[in-house]
Amino acid sequence: MQSLMQQVQNLFGGNTGLLFGYLLLGLLSLYAALLCYGTFRRFAFERQQQALSRERLKTEILVATARSKEVEQIKLVWNGYRKFQVVKKICECEDVHSFYLAPHDGRALPQFKPGQYITFQLNLPGQSKPVIRCYSLSDCSRPDLYRVTIKKALPPPDCEGAKCGIASSYFCDTVKTGDILDVKAPAGHFFLDLSEEKPVVLISGGVGITPMVSMLNAIIESGQKREVWFFFGARSRKDHILKDHLEKIAAEHDSVRMHVCYSKPGKDDTKGKDYQHEGRVSVELFKQLLPSNNYDYFLCGPGPFMSSITESLAAWGVPDANVHFEAFGPASVKKAAPTSSSDTMMLSKITVTFGKSNRTHHWDPSLGSLLDFAEARGIKIDAGCRAGNCGTCMVAIKSGDVEYVTSQGASAETGSCLTCICKPKSNLVIDA
Repeated sequence: MQSLMQQVQNLFGGNTGLLFGYLLLGLLSLYAALLCYGTFRRFAFERQQQALSRERLKTEILVATARSKEVEQIKLVWNGYRKFQVVKKICECEDVHSFYLAPHDGRALPQFKPGQYITFQLNLPGQSKPVIRCYSLSDCSRPDLYRVTIKKALPPPDCEGAKCGIASSYFCDTVKTGDILDVKAPAGHFFLDLSEEKPVVLISGGVGITPMVSMLNAIIESGQKREVWFFFGARSRKDHILKDHLEKIAAEHDSVRMHVCYSKPGKDDTKGKDYQHEGRVSVELFKQLLPSNNYDYFLCGPGPFMSSITESLAAWGVPDANVHFEAFGPASVKKAAPTSSSDTMMLSKITVTFGKSNRTHHWDPSLGSLLDFAEARGIKIDAGCRAGNCGTCMVAIKSGDVEYVTSQGASAETGSCLTCICKPKSNLVIDA
């Protein structure tokens, strides 16, 4: 068998120089190909790194911009009360007015979350102390104006001698364009998160529509195509708050399903035009219209309305985490489960001492809160919303512990409590 070298020499006729020339040319071509491939890979890697660097820079710029805006917003928030001027007052429907408020100092306003409220300190004639009231903002955030829409609280027809609400009457009957009011910055844990896009059901009765309009306006102005089911209950067209505005939104946006219920339609009210359903807003209506119960539900309205809706949603299998509600006044607060008779006996042995008044009493479990307990014994504690929102009823705890009967809208300072929505867990001493 010939050697490999002899076979190569026979193939090239003894011309080995030509052979090595071809080999060298092949090696050079291979080297050039590898060099080109390596250069291509390096350029591709560099381009990838440059793209990543640009994305990181964009992210850093966005984060820095967001932080800068957040810092600017924090700077705009004020402590205590600030002077606002009523620049416009509009009658929306019977006994309901909208008030447009501009800061008297002319400075920009901090943004707020749709659903939050502002707190007023009112110096009313005949009142020995300022009256504190919270009202939901009825529009989405604007840089120069806040809007609240207030219904005059009329006495119940079956309560002879009852009076109209002093604060709402003052707003609707007395406050006029040009007046100056004391206002706290927007607050509250009841709001719609605009960073999410989960479909929502906005449910309201009467003047409880105000935070829902704020949420709806915010969704529309954000450009989201978020699915919105809007349910509103009123007696008739004369009580239909912000009617024209809502009808315009429903007509212009396919993502908004508007369902208005009149419980007592007037003779001139037209079904299908002024309202869609006769009767009250109910979960039975939701079952007929909603594709499923898999929504986030936001609700605000009178106490019985909210109790009925929340209980029926729970019976329908809607998780508590998906039900969000606003509470103003004791009737709208979601109460804790009633205690057993043995618990009642144990709780009645707890003592509550009012430090400033130098008085001690045994706790009465039948009363809903420390505020009710104090007032029943003639001890004055300032209060506003009576639903844990405004913070007016906050007092310091000298010793002992409390528990809350519902979630807090305002944040109680460490070592203090909101007396309108809490009760004692042990012997308690408070600074009141």
